Parts: sequence; structure tokens; C-alpha cells
Amino acid sequence: MADNTYDAIVVGSGISGGWAAKELTEKGLKVLLLERGRDIEHVKDYVNANKESWEFPHRGGRTQKMIEDYPKLKRDYPLNEVVLDMWASDKDSPYTETKPFSWFRGYHVGGRSLLWGRHSYRWNKEDFEANQKDGHGVDWPIRYEDLASWYGYAERFAGIQGMKEGLDVLPDGDFMPPMDLNIVEKDIREKLKKHYNNKRILTVGRTANITVPHNNRTNCQYRNRCWRGCPFGAYFSTQSATLPAAMATGNLTLRPFSLVTKVNYNKDTKKATGVEIIDTTDNKTYEFKSKIVFLCASSFNSTWVLMNSATDIWPDGLGSSSGELGHNVMDHHFRTGAGGTVEGFSDKYEYGRRPSGIYLPRFRNYYDDKRDYVRGFGYQGGAGRGRGAEVAEFTIGADLKEAMSIPRDNWHMGLTGFGEMLPYHENKITLNKNVKDKWGLPVLDMDVEIKENEIKMREDMQNDAKEMLEAAGVKNVNTYDAGYEVGMGIHEMGTARMGRDPKTSVLNGNNQVWDATNVFVTDGACMTSASCVNPSLTYMALTARAAEFSVNELKKGNL
Repeated sequence: MADNTYDAIVVGSGISGGWAAKELTEKGLKVLLLERGRDIEHVKDYVNANKESWEFPHRGGRTQKMIEDYPKLKRDYPLNEVVLDMWASDKDSPYTETKPFSWFRGYHVGGRSLLWGRHSYRWNKEDFEANQKDGHGVDWPIRYEDLASWYGYAERFAGIQGMKEGLDVLPDGDFMPPMDLNIVEKDIREKLKKHYNNKRILTVGRTANITVPHNNRTNCQYRNRCWRGCPFGAYFSTQSATLPAAMATGNLTLRPFSLVTKVNYNKDTKKATGVEIIDTTDNKTYEFKSKIVFLCASSFNSTWVLMNSATDIWPDGLGSSSGELGHNVMDHHFRTGAGGTVEGFSDKYEYGRRPSGIYLPRFRNYYDDKRDYVRGFGYQGGAGRGRGAEVAEFTIGADLKEAMSIPRDNWHMGLTGFGEMLPYHENKITLNKNVKDKWGLPVLDMDVEIKENEIKMREDMQNDAKEMLEAAGVKNVNTYDAGYEVGMGIHEMGTARMGRDPKTSVLNGNNQVWDATNVFVTDGACMTSASCVNPSLTYMALTARAAEFSVNELKKGNL
């Protein structure tokens, strides 16, 4: 557009940014969508989508060179040659750690919407009230009722499959036909229902995998290769869903290789005027103007942009007047639970690769249950049956081939807990101006840890898993705690929280920055608490809600 001026600028093209672009363009705004990384075209650029393990040089694993080049990413499963080019470079985009923090990022069009686990759950009513009731953090400025219709709106467009269970703790949504639990999971579901008087319900994981054709997307083929990019468009991503919708309007300009460095601010009007970027192909600086700005660059990067937008009014950054910018970091702690063997199904097998496990919703500190910690956890996991006999002599040649054709006698069932982390003010990110990235920009420093509440919860996450599996007849049950470092959940949240008071929060109940009301933050940065369910569906709903509000306010002349 003329003079690089648009109605709206959206920073970041992941789940939140894609939704913002879709909603704003469909409402008639001319929108510039800025992405710091490269473009990835739907289908064409999913280069590993159809490869088998033996087609990778190292069968999809990691090499010593990869371990050396990715010191942060190597801490968990994301480091592998299957999706290596989808994760941000530790070398080009460093960060520092006052306390250990694993930050796994996707810097390309689509962001982590191409890499996410797709579990999509509504928060319950209690989740929005918990801070007020137990005194941690600040009260949410919205309630479940404010978001319920937007949850439905997001579910219908994204395509969420799941079973309706009628549970308060895990509200039902507008679901597509559910994927089927396998025979062992069905058996354990019924045994748990009976043992716990219908108070603990194992259900199929509610995931953004469509089970019927939807919006020019083909239904799931049960390949379970989602994070390589789906050629069928069967799971929700920016590329498969929101970007085509935004492009269809004719109102979207997508600009990759555009690293946003700051939001420009006019102290006279008390409004943002647009953003400044570095074009990472030529290292030149450009300015773009707009009436509104949506920061959707992922939780920490949206906050980094605000921090780097310092003025003489707010030396700590735009939105820092409350002293809460960068604080209240949260994640979901996990990597602990139990597993064991299931007997009696040696004549049964499963077909296809369902890209969804199971979910068992929270039961601790809910209804009449009281623990010596607050909040709670749910479980993900599932049952499966491998192949092959573990006999040393059969590990080569024809004998191996023969052994691999024989299913194992026993199935395995595992449960991994995902727990809520409280919003502690002292858990924070700050700008480290002594360390610069390849573009000469200050990096983030992480100072975050779990505390006594989460540590106590982790004991229950193990013990309850063991108790339930044994109650369901699972044998040889072993508990585990594989160790957890904040960030490993890849659900980083907080740092620019919503609230009711500009003195204690960064955003209001419409996701507006108190200090600049034409700037909206709708990604994980806005979260006031964490619940214990995967957060992405909530980001979708909040973004769609904020987009409608922003357009209405523009029409009224308030922005």
C-alpha cells in the first residue's frame, strides 16, 4: 500500500497471528502480516511429509553435529533430523539463563502451528476464577461466559474432534466425530469409570485433526506425521486454515523475513503509529504504519517487542507502567507419571496411527477434593502395542524380519501428568543488553523456576497415575519423573498479563495494552493464569474476540 500504511499490522504468523489476520481481513481491514522467518508454502514445502524412516540419513535421529549446534533444543525431543529446519537456530537467536529454561521456537510462516501437539481444550469456569479465589496473581478480567461463544467459533472453523462427556471440569465443545479409542483404552476407560464412580473419565484427546472433510481440507489419514506438515491439510495450522481464509479476502499482505524490532508510539496521541522492522535479507530497517497493531509473535517475543519499544515515558518498554511486563512466566510442568503392561489382549491389534492420545481431566482440588497444594493436573498418554521379539540373535537379517512380523504379547499403557504452574511475580524475563543476536538486538534472559506448589503436585502426578493404572488391572506399573525444566512444555505464558487494573496488569479485558489502547496482545503473553490444559484453543478464542472488538472500536472512532 501507499506509504507502507495499512489498517492493521499483525506481528507473527503462528496460531494467534494467523487467526488475527483471518478475522481482521474478513472484516474488511487491509492487513500486513509480518513474520521474522521464511515462508513455508502449504504442501509444497512439507519436504519430509512422505519420507519413511530409512530415507533419512540417520533414520530421523540426531547427530553429534546437531547436538553441538543446538545446545538448547537438544534438551528434549524436538531435536531430530525430521523437523530440524522447522526449529529456530540456537546460534542465530540465542538467549541467556539466570535459571535453566528450555525455549523451543519456530521462526517461519505458520510458527509452531506447524509443530504443535494439537490438543485443544476449553478452560472451565473454575480456571478463570482460581486466581481470585486462592489469591495467586491477579483476577482475570473475563470469565468463561465471556469466551464460551468464541470457543465454539474457533472449534467450528479449526475442526476439533472429540467425545462429549458432560463434564464441568472439561467443558464440551462443537466437535467433529471423535477418533476411536483402541480396545485397551476402552477397557481401561470402563474400569476407571466403575472404580471411581464416574468421577475419573478417560476420553480421546481432543485434537485439531479433522475427521470429515472441512473447508477444502481432507480428513485425517491416520499417518501421525503431523509436525512434518500435512499434505492433506488435516490438522489445523496457519497454512491449512487461517492463511488461505485471509488470502481469499484480497486484504492480506504477507511479508516474511521481517523481524519486528519495536512498536512506534506517539506520546501526544498516546497511540501506536505502527512498527519498525529489520528485513533479514538485506539488514535494512523499514517502517510500517497502521491504525491498530496485533502482537502475536509468541509469548516471549511479543513481550520482547514491547520491552524493546522503550520511550522516555516508559524506559522499561511500552506497557511497562504497571511493573508487570516480563513477569509471571508460566508453563505446564510434565514428564512425570506411570506406565505398565496390559494382559489379555494378545489377539488384538490396532490399525492406523491415530494422531491423538488420551486425556484424563483434572480431579485434584476439584469438587470436594483438597490437597496440600492448589490447582491441579490432567493426564495425556495412551495404550499401544509394539512389534518384534527382543532377542539378541534376531537383530539382523531374515531372523529380524521374521521377529518383527510377530506382535508383542502385551500392550503398554502410560499416563503422563500435565500440571498447572502458578503465576509467580518473580518468575520473569528481562532484556539482556550485554548479549546481542546476529542482528545486533538484545536477547532475553530467563529467570524462571517451579516452586513448592508444583513440586508437591508432581508427587501426586506420579502416585495417582500408578494408583489408577493398577485399579484398571495394569501390571508391572512403574512411576517415573524424567526431570522438568521450565519451557519444556512449550506452553510458555504470561509476561503481559490481562487484568482489571492498569496498576497490576499490562492488558485490559479486551487484550488492549493499557498504555496504548490500539495495541493488542492475544498470544500466550496475555495469560493471567495457566490452567492445566493445553492453551492454544484459548488463544484462538481470545484473538477472534479481540479482533471483533478492535474493528468495532475503529468504526466508532475510538482507536
